[in-house]
Amino acid sequence: MTLEEFRDLATQVRTSIGGVIRGQEALIDAVLTAVFAHGHVLLEGPPGTAKTLLAQSLGRAVALQFGRVQFTPDLMPGDVLGVNLFNFQTNAFTLTKGPIFTDLLLADEINRAPPKTQAALLQAMNEREVTIDGVTHPLGANFTVIATQNPIESHGTYPLPEAQLDRFLFKLIVDFPDKAAEVAILQAGTPRISEIPQVLTAEALAEGHALIQSIRLDETILTYIVDLIRATRVDAEVLHGASTRAATALAGAVRARAALDGRDYGLPDDVQRLFVPTLRHRIVLGPTAEIEGRSADDVLTTILNRQDAPR
Repeated sequence: MTLEEFRDLATQVRTSIGGVIRGQEALIDAVLTAVFAHGHVLLEGPPGTAKTLLAQSLGRAVALQFGRVQFTPDLMPGDVLGVNLFNFQTNAFTLTKGPIFTDLLLADEINRAPPKTQAALLQAMNEREVTIDGVTHPLGANFTVIATQNPIESHGTYPLPEAQLDRFLFKLIVDFPDKAAEVAILQAGTPRISEIPQVLTAEALAEGHALIQSIRLDETILTYIVDLIRATRVDAEVLHGASTRAATALAGAVRARAALDGRDYGLPDDVQRLFVPTLRHRIVLGPTAEIEGRSADDVLTTILNRQDAPR
């Protein structure tokens, strides 16, 4: 697959999803960047902003096997991973696979599950495999998690641990569409997922992943990424800065962004564009920032503006 072919396919995927998800072009673009970068996505937004619909549309357009788990306080790890059940006919235990055995997993309202169930996703998200009763089972190279959470209602929720947040490539803030988009949504009526054309096959997606790995990042770009990551560790407003995994994630996202634009090289603009969504969930703000009402986005934007970009 050439860069031109990849860019054309990505444009077709955007168009397919955009026919159902209206007024969220930047969000669709960011989710596609994450999927092609082999990363997981955390969507945070109020109810009714098409977070679930976006995941379903993506699974249809990219021809991925789609699975969904509605996280609740009584959800157990076995409900997600699966369990070994005794088969009296064969006198042996047989694995009954859980919904995690899929390509694209929608973890709906992930912060409603207790910590024990959330922890069941750690190995799956990092290594794309799960261990059940001492036996490791692969999930497949395309395994991707798109998780959602509602920032408005905190009753009955469990904040995601830092180790789990660090496994998401992006945390994307989902807002309401503008007025024109909302009018278009009403005019279009109920969206039909089944009508979305399957533009990208699993084989083409694998070729896209391989192509992205070949995207060149100049040493100046890599140094710029490392300087930004290290700046989060010494900033007075940050209690805990970003990890080396964050630097690796940002570099991978930059490669994917460049390929989506039809380039075989990354730019400082790519780093600046992806810095906040890659880092907003990976830093812990200090008391000074909290007292002044500063958000993670505010602090990261300040760090980004303070750091000189390569020319």
